[in-house]
This record gives sequence, C-alpha cells and structure tokens, in this order.
Amino acid sequence: MNAEKRREIFNRLRLANPHPTTELEYQTPFQLLIAVLLSAQATDVSVNKATRKLYPVAGTPKKILALGVEGLMPYIQTIGLYRTKAKNVIETCRILLEAHKGEVPRTREELEALPGVGRKTANVVMNTAFGEPTIAVDTHIFRVSNRTGIAPGKNVDIVEQKLMKFVAPEFRQDAHHWLILHGRYTCIARAPKCWNCIIADLCEYRAKTPLPAKGV
Repeated sequence: MNAEKRREIFNRLRLANPHPTTELEYQTPFQLLIAVLLSAQATDVSVNKATRKLYPVAGTPKKILALGVEGLMPYIQTIGLYRTKAKNVIETCRILLEAHKGEVPRTREELEALPGVGRKTANVVMNTAFGEPTIAVDTHIFRVSNRTGIAPGKNVDIVEQKLMKFVAPEFRQDAHHWLILHGRYTCIARAPKCWNCIIADLCEYRAKTPLPAKGV
C-alpha cells in the first residue's frame, strides 16, 4: 500500500470520528491504567461493568491496596483471569505508592516495570492519559493492519513498527483508536462488513464480504 492510500484512509477515519478515545471508563490516569490492565483477554464492556462498582468504593492506589487481593476479587471476578489480575493490581498499587508517590509514571520503562503491564498497556496509557503519539497493537489492530494492507506484519511488534513508520505524524495520536474501533465494529474477525466500510475502495483485502441478502 502506498503513502497516498494510507493518508486517504486516515483522512476518512478522522472525518468520520474527529475525536476518538478509548471505550474504557475512567476519571484519572490511575483508573485508566487499572482498566487497561484488567482488559487483557477481556472486553471493555466487562471491564466497565466491574470498574463501575469498584471505582466509587476504591478509585485510588491507596484504597485499592487497602482492599487486598481477597477484597478486590469480588469486584472483578466476572473478568477473565481475575485471580492473576487481582494480584497484579494490588502489587501495582503498592509500587505506585512506594516508588511513584501514588502517581502513574509517564515513561515506558517505568510503566512496563509494573506487574501485568506489557508494551500494549504502556502504549495505551502513554497515548490516552498523557497524549503521547504511541500506537498500541491489539488483536483488532493487528487484524485490520494486515487485512487492509496498511501495515502487514507477522507479529504485533512488526505491525507496531510499521504503523509508526507509515502513519503520518498528524494521524499518529489517534491512529490506534481509529483502527481498534474499525476492527471492533466494521472490520470484524469472521465476516468483515465490507459493504458498510468507508475505506473499502482503498483496502487491499481481496475477499471482500458482499452485502447480505435481505432477511439474513
């Protein structure tokens, strides 16, 4: 895919959604960090249901740490891998209080040093909480990047590198939001809604899904 096509793709995505953001619900960088940590192998919907109950009771590192693992688990037990995540969240809160005065660090190295925080989570927090032009590659973005031809790659690291290289600076801040939403609602895994896609004519996916017959 050439640079002209990529630019037009992101132009259209921007026109359709000028101010995209995460669908996770949060009030502070800390709450975003915890929500993203909980969202691994889980849906944003399931995380939001849990944090709507958790954050009014314990929405700071100090308050969540006071719950302890056993006290936290009932709030997040509907989320996949909740036992491991509970341990990671409690330990993260402890480190934030002891090493960062309760604040979420802004550097990748410090973020990735927190339990359960990998590169994708760090990228989301840096982008959404602190305005850094990072691109977090999840399963949706990996699929869209490969299927459309925007940034094909065999693994998430290669796709991220290509996106950072090929996406023009003016789009980089919002690129990961546009791509994840596109993958979540239009360029879905099994049968992409190509007939309802604003970039279908630019996409290099050959097996485009036709408009379903009426009544289907």
